[in-house]
Amino acid sequence: MQRVVISGTGLYTAPNTISNEELVASYNAYARQFNADNAARIAAGELAKLEESSVEFIEKASGIKRRYVMDKDGVLDPQRLYPRFAPRANDALSMQAEIAVAAGRDALAAAGRTPADIDLVICAASNMQRPYPAMAVEIQHALGIEQGYGYDMNVACSSATFALEQAVNAVKSGSARAVLVVNPEICSAHLAWQDRDCHFIFGDVCTALVVERAETATSANRWEVLGSKLATSFSNNIRNNMGFLARCEDRSLSDRDNLFVQEGRKVFKEVCPMAAEHIAAQLAALGFAPTGLRRFWLHQANLAMNQLIGKRLLGREATPDEAPVILDEFANTASAGSIIAFHRHSADLAAGDLGVICSFGAGYSIGSLVVRKQ
Repeated sequence: MQRVVISGTGLYTAPNTISNEELVASYNAYARQFNADNAARIAAGELAKLEESSVEFIEKASGIKRRYVMDKDGVLDPQRLYPRFAPRANDALSMQAEIAVAAGRDALAAAGRTPADIDLVICAASNMQRPYPAMAVEIQHALGIEQGYGYDMNVACSSATFALEQAVNAVKSGSARAVLVVNPEICSAHLAWQDRDCHFIFGDVCTALVVERAETATSANRWEVLGSKLATSFSNNIRNNMGFLARCEDRSLSDRDNLFVQEGRKVFKEVCPMAAEHIAAQLAALGFAPTGLRRFWLHQANLAMNQLIGKRLLGREATPDEAPVILDEFANTASAGSIIAFHRHSADLAAGDLGVICSFGAGYSIGSLVVRKQ
């Protein structure tokens, strides 16, 4: 059985930044107009008055300070409050493929690999731009990877870690020499920006990783995958109903029920212990203790969630060095969050250092990989 390493990572950052101050000003303008337009119905108890948002509310609830987005003007327009994208012809590169190609090229360069070295492309994200042709096959073609195959997969915020296990298994079994995993997350498109409880949560980004045989890897920052662990348990507490059947239900595709929605308090109470127990069990099976890990690259959804998971594992608060945070800058980027943390905060560690990459989200789903610096 082949030893397997992550030999390169890449990151595409969306071109526009929205601060909490900008977001709050836009949302509050919308809320005030809504309340004015519906004053009679609100007074009659038919509609609830919209409460205004604030920078303090956002940062206390999430730890998020800003986010990157593909389109800023549409999101901040109080009359619209969602991105405005121009349609592309069928022979043009799709938006998800475009950002995946950019991140993929960075990962290939970091790994010292060319398209000729890649036998498999996995496009894993919380939402796909279309059902088919597969985004992965379009990305494979755009990168000039002429051999092998590609496929898409979706396990919500755990898509990247679930894809990494598939990549590791493909290399271990010998069905691929090297695998490119890409995570194009355009989360701004499925966020209900008109909902105060979640209008601040998501940002846009794409991450990429190269997974290959340890014997062929030459990059300076490479990590052997010692084990991976996946788990799912059905829950309705995080949901997105957008799909091809929605138009057949005679409702608008922009209906609130078709967009991201969650029961935040329930998610916090249920997922944090699940994630901590998941990581602890995996480490125990590999003969490690949480205190023996140098770094935790956790899913970047909510600062308080990561702090609680770190405390459950270590018996104390994890330091920013032990569990780095990137969501203050990027916001929640679904499956890409833990990969951004790994990309940004892994090169400084020494040979032999241990770490865990872990994501958790809708499903519920949890995926983790224990890795060691080579």
